[in-house]
Amino acid sequence: MDFFTNNLAQSLFVVGLILLVIEVAVLGFSTFVLFFTGLAAMVTGVLLYVDIIPNTGLSAMFSTGMLTLIAAVMLWRPLKRMQSHVSPKKAQGDLVGHRFILQEAVSPLQVGTYHYSGVDWKLISLTPIEAGTRVEVTEAEVGAFHIQALEAE
Repeated sequence: MDFFTNNLAQSLFVVGLILLVIEVAVLGFSTFVLFFTGLAAMVTGVLLYVDIIPNTGLSAMFSTGMLTLIAAVMLWRPLKRMQSHVSPKKAQGDLVGHRFILQEAVSPLQVGTYHYSGVDWKLISLTPIEAGTRVEVTEAEVGAFHIQALEAE
């Protein structure tokens, strides 16, 4: 504990940096709480280092708390707005676009199976497709392929 109090400015800066890394890398920038606190701790560390605020634990805690509050008030709406602009487009994996010949008939009422890459996939189709038809995967879910028939080539 002596090291922390003797090097309060540097310790706060490092703690703030660790909080920012946890917020971004682990939590995916979803809560903002650690971001505000980490930012405030880093600013407080800088203010302590340049002797703008006294080098005491109480002033460091008070400064970190006030800067956290100020950062939250100032940055909450812009960060929330930034977070709400998410692309509605689904991410496509390597399985979408995979083509194969159907071994059994598939329809909206009859789910088939297809063994691929060591997994038995359920085959889902919105239209009836006969066995022997060449199909393409249009969407891949956990354990299921959505397929559609390809036109004769």
